[in-house]
Amino acid sequence: MADEEASTLRAELQLVEEELAELRGQVKEVRLRIGDRSDSPTDPAETAAALTAVEEQEAIVRLLEGRAEGLRQRLG
Repeated sequence: MADEEASTLRAELQLVEEELAELRGQVKEVRLRIGDRSDSPTDPAETAAALTAVEEQEAIVRLLEGRAEGLRQRLG
């Protein structure tokens, strides 16, 4: 693998890992608010919407984790 290609892959991996960290933090924060209920939606529909949003973010996290693993494998 050429140095330029490896450098590009490392930069992409870094971006993916940063996005993963941000999304994981957001998911954790929303789940804590839902569990705490003092600052979360009280209406069942709002709670369901918040849970759906968290599940969607978790799906994105799984996709990004797969992308990061693929990049790591390509880097060796």
